[in-house]
Amino acid sequence: MKAKINERIKPSEPEKVNEYMKNCKHPLVKVVEALRKIILSADKEIGEEVKWNAPTFFYAGDMAPSDSKKYKRYLIVFNLFQKDCIRLVFPSGVKVDDGSGFLIGDYADGRRLALFHDMKEVKANEKKLQTVVKRWLKQLDK
Repeated sequence: MKAKINERIKPSEPEKVNEYMKNCKHPLVKVVEALRKIILSADKEIGEEVKWNAPTFFYAGDMAPSDSKKYKRYLIVFNLFQKDCIRLVFPSGVKVDDGSGFLIGDYADGRRLALFHDMKEVKANEKKLQTVVKRWLKQLDK
């Protein structure tokens, strides 16, 4: 008898992200690696996968089923199209109370961004990044 899969949780795929990272040719790959580590260390229920052609982070824990097109689980998506900057896209960033100005942009769909040009910016903003991730997880509609 086949075990029933719990569809209320989403499994993380670190092995696929590891493979992606091994083949990543972006000039700021060290920045990507550092940001990945910071994001994953923010909470044990953060999962990762390769989606939209880049590492993507989501809430992996128990969550009520919802319309998959609303992407309620998704926290952060890497945007690696620019070569001089890593963009972290927060699909629902407008919902996070970020009084620090860390998240930027005023997009109609609620996205917000965080930009990183080098390791110095990563180190300077590590706590802000983790704070935003933790705040989003607290208010996530589980």
